[in-house]
Amino acid sequence: MTEIPELTLNDGNRIPQLGYGVFKVPPEETEHAVAQALEIGYRHIDTATIYQNEAAVGKAIAASGIPRDELFITTKLWNDRHHGDEPRIAFQESLERLGLDYVDLYLIHWPVEETGDFLNAWQHLLRFKDEGLSRSVGVSNFLVRHLERVVAETDVVPAVNQIQIHPRYQQREVSDWCIKHGIAVEAWGPLGQGKYDLSELAPIRIAAERHEVSPAQVVLRWHLQQGRIVFPKSVQPQRLRENLDVFGFTLTDAELADIDALDPGDGSGRTGSHPDDFR
Repeated sequence: MTEIPELTLNDGNRIPQLGYGVFKVPPEETEHAVAQALEIGYRHIDTATIYQNEAAVGKAIAASGIPRDELFITTKLWNDRHHGDEPRIAFQESLERLGLDYVDLYLIHWPVEETGDFLNAWQHLLRFKDEGLSRSVGVSNFLVRHLERVVAETDVVPAVNQIQIHPRYQQREVSDWCIKHGIAVEAWGPLGQGKYDLSELAPIRIAAERHEVSPAQVVLRWHLQQGRIVFPKSVQPQRLRENLDVFGFTLTDAELADIDALDPGDGSGRTGSHPDDFR
């Protein structure tokens, strides 16, 4: 079985650097997909309430026979549950669907800045951590201004910020702020969500040919060597194995720099929603 490296979060907990994401995996396919991933060797599973497949993830975990302390499970709080005591109610519902007593990481999925309730949500997450219901807590899709507000209001730095990053869209301002303040960066959509033919991007194609690996493996390796946490999505066993087989080669500094240079810097590479779109 492939040994997946771990990173130490700012709260002292450790997180597998490569995991399996179930975004847009239909609920009826999720149990089988997660079971496959666990059998192949994945131990970090990333889901969310809005994906509507937490229950299927939980069934796969229960059937796997893998000890709970060998797994790292992440889920997320959706945008309409930030106010009042809704974060706690929503979190308990997630635990019930997953069939777990605790999760390893709980995230605020989007800041929804207009209401400002993400501060209330964050305060609830800090209590979940104190109560041992979530070993670590963090945020997702937070820009610098959101992170600054959270830290200023609570004096607690999130353990993780999960944001969209791929070679054509690298969110350097947010990523640099996170690195400076000890926040681990998780990359969702790490392969560009199918918007780009990675083999047509010369630095990726050339590196793939040189190392005799696929373009996707090159991109995942680029993320890992930059210190990011990644969880590509696939339901194909062959692709699941390929995505995990990224520890037998190392990109050179020049290859990393060439891939870094693929971001045009104008935001045109974003393939998902922008935080300001949620109102």
